[in-house]
Amino acid sequence: MVTKKYKNWNEIKTNDSWALFKIMGEFVQGYERMSEIGPCVSIFGSARLKPDHKYYKLAVSIAQKIVDHGYGVITGGGPGIMEAGNKGAHLAGGTSVGLNIELPFEQHDNPYIDRDKNLNFDYFFVRKVMFVKYAQGFVVMPGGLGTLDELFEAITLIQTKKIDKFPIILVGKEYWSGLLDWIKQTMVDTYETVGKDDLNLINLVDTEDEVLAILDEFYNQFDLSPNF
Repeated sequence: MVTKKYKNWNEIKTNDSWALFKIMGEFVQGYERMSEIGPCVSIFGSARLKPDHKYYKLAVSIAQKIVDHGYGVITGGGPGIMEAGNKGAHLAGGTSVGLNIELPFEQHDNPYIDRDKNLNFDYFFVRKVMFVKYAQGFVVMPGGLGTLDELFEAITLIQTKKIDKFPIILVGKEYWSGLLDWIKQTMVDTYETVGKDDLNLINLVDTEDEVLAILDEFYNQFDLSPNF
């Protein structure tokens, strides 16, 4: 309860007012640093997958190919799939960005982030703005609640036309098919709480070549190009 944390309502208002300056500072720092990175693709996924896991290895390979095609890579900066994304970008000699956030468990900087491209955030919502605003695509590997949060944030913003459309690519059919089947059968067909066309915003693949084919097709269609 709020009353356990604050002495009175005036103290709540004072703390909220000062927090605004910290929030503004995170936005300013993020905009200034991220505006200089060039076109990048955000890679999401579980912090819990180890380097010997097949999806960790696949994320490394995907990130390498993304860099080979002229894009940089943005991740959440932590371990697991985030580390794999930064590792692949680092090995390929490309831009490797980490958007870190302080958490009580799991999160710590990985060693593959470019030294001048490691940003730290206290607020999830500021961090999510940076992922969306400065990414030319989302590659979503198997992950947990945080990964789902970032995935559905992007889908919602595109579906409501609050941001321009960009590719959203789920990697791992065995992992994501059940979720997509539930969305189609329950949300679309049975309850009609989601439009059928909204499913077209999501791509489901298994390989790094499929990821790059979707990115290339999308940006060739709009006559756009990455960092070449």
